[in-house]
Amino acid sequence: MRDDTRALAAQVLAAVAIDGASLREALAPAQTKLADARDRALLTALVNEGARWWLRFDRALASLLDKPLRKREPALHALLVLGLVQLEILKLPPHAAVAATVEATRSSGRGGFANLVNAVLRRWLRERETANVQLDRDPQARTAHPPWLIEAIARDWPEHVDSILVANNTPAPPMLRVNRRRATRDEIIAALRTQGIDAHAHPWLRDALVLDENVDVARLPAFGEGKVSVQDGAAQLAADLLDARDGMRVLDACAAPGGKTCHLLERSEVELLALERETSRAARIRQNLRRLGLRCELHIGDAGEPASWRDSKPFDRILLDAPCSATGVIRRHPDIKLHRRAEDIPALAREQSRLLEALWPSLKPGGRLLYATCSILRPENEEMIEQFLRGQGDAQPMPFALEIGHLAGSGRQILPGMSGLDGMYYAVLEKRT
Repeated sequence: MRDDTRALAAQVLAAVAIDGASLREALAPAQTKLADARDRALLTALVNEGARWWLRFDRALASLLDKPLRKREPALHALLVLGLVQLEILKLPPHAAVAATVEATRSSGRGGFANLVNAVLRRWLRERETANVQLDRDPQARTAHPPWLIEAIARDWPEHVDSILVANNTPAPPMLRVNRRRATRDEIIAALRTQGIDAHAHPWLRDALVLDENVDVARLPAFGEGKVSVQDGAAQLAADLLDARDGMRVLDACAAPGGKTCHLLERSEVELLALERETSRAARIRQNLRRLGLRCELHIGDAGEPASWRDSKPFDRILLDAPCSATGVIRRHPDIKLHRRAEDIPALAREQSRLLEALWPSLKPGGRLLYATCSILRPENEEMIEQFLRGQGDAQPMPFALEIGHLAGSGRQILPGMSGLDGMYYAVLEKRT
């Protein structure tokens, strides 16, 4: 079965890296084909590390193959990338990694290429030291990041560029958010321990648990019972910074998949409107609300067109978790490196500006808007907020303190890997009375 798992992983990786599919959306149906938890774990590890290191080992194959396979045999090309990943990243025993990859070639119906796969991987083993030195001379191959992103990070965070690139290539175990309406952190820690899973409370995030290793969270009893959700600690900070209190009217303007919506509802008794433009993504919010035993008003609409959803009653709090480049969460979503382009950033900035301008009139005087992105790029973050403040006379930034992060204009930037968290930007804006 493990050989079939490798063949399945190659199909998923080819769809992601060559055809442009979302890793999450391509991986999920593939996991349902595997009954054994170990096979699902292997599939997940292979696809994630294959996407994470694609830009290195795709380049390596250019010198190992006489004729390119990418266009005529994309799954076979991806399988070879996975062979190199097993040898160099997962550090599997060479004989086992080569043999398993050759067998996966046969189980995928490409037995005629078995000798080629064997020869390519054995050549790599003979030449790996020289080949790795050669790859490291090229910034894209060395860091497994596209050149435009390396340049953008170096421009915006010159003193931190190396640590960011390393953090992006370091997989992180899942972090959980405990639903305080149904359980305490100590209760969840004890329950996980009975299942052989070690977890500890985050030292300064009130609802966060850190798992010591990756597990299939969706299969945990506590998940099905609505006691925990998967959410990185950086995203959990939104509930603290928004400071929504009982009785307040709250808008989550770009709510899918609903993590922050649900966290706010777990924290306080608020009148919350969750707004989402896409029907399919709104369905995920409903699923999360139902699983966690929470309720709110859910509306499908464009946050940038308030006439279609806004009534005459303003909001005490608005959360704008704006669409962004997602350059702060690459360690959890490595396909971002493959799919995002430099030309996406100006378009995203225009959308962020549109949403800020459209939502501001819906905030009552004395109210608070929390602007958030999972980007680390300044044009989407501090430059966006400073531009908004220059044009909005009744908006003022509210200073706030975090345990981590860098001051970034009127907000704060968490960089990937800081205290084990994802990269996030936050700015708190108050409407003058």
